Amino acid sequence: MSGSFYIPESALAIVAHPDDIEFGMVGTLARWVKAGARIGYVLCTSGDVGIAEPGMTRARATEIREAESLAAAQIVGVKHVVFLREPDGLLEPTLALRKKLVREIRRFKPEVVVCNDPAVIWAGSDYINHPDHRAAGVAAIDATFPAAGQPNLFEDLAEEGLSAHKPRKLFATSWGEAVDLYVNIEETIDLKINALRAHKSQMGDWDPEPMIRQWAADRGKGKEMAYAEAYRVVTLVDDDTWAKLNTKREETD
Repeated sequence: MSGSFYIPESALAIVAHPDDIEFGMVGTLARWVKAGARIGYVLCTSGDVGIAEPGMTRARATEIREAESLAAAQIVGVKHVVFLREPDGLLEPTLALRKKLVREIRRFKPEVVVCNDPAVIWAGSDYINHPDHRAAGVAAIDATFPAAGQPNLFEDLAEEGLSAHKPRKLFATSWGEAVDLYVNIEETIDLKINALRAHKSQMGDWDPEPMIRQWAADRGKGKEMAYAEAYRVVTLVDDDTWAKLNTKREETD
């Protein structure tokens, strides 16, 4: 479906690596930022094995890639960026990671959580979806529902002042035929490309613009969109219930 453009009050993107947001969903996030939404990023790893250069250490790679992530976020106007610093290349959807993500969801209290679809394994004839992507997707989904919204789960987080929070929707980037929503990113495609270019350690001499424009054009084809991003969408809280929850939050703030 396409329909009118949905603008949440807030959204939290949860991914495995620096540059995952820019490749997958930043066109949508940038539109939300432009519309006044509060946006945050959670990166499970810092991509510390992602710079294959002689003499490169994991500590130095972490510094480089976190700086690139912050620069990319600044390009689209996102200031809230959290690095969990889980081991790159070894990410697993453990209960410990789920709790860390529940903490960030309860802290940020997003209306929407955005992640990658963990069901994607085969991604064309020349790419297998990275296991860290799949692990981050599973962990993000399991943290979003039901864990973040259950007050008697991870009760010790209340000692940090973090109460249960159930996001309204979950968006998962879609690479295949199962698409619930296409988002027109024509007005933010340049921001998407520039944000991706900020990941200089990954781009090298390669300019991602032609490929990004082609991918986005393919998703928009037949949808009256020059460029699009695609998502599977799950609505966890209906409109009436969400309005009541917001009223209760305003009364307690």
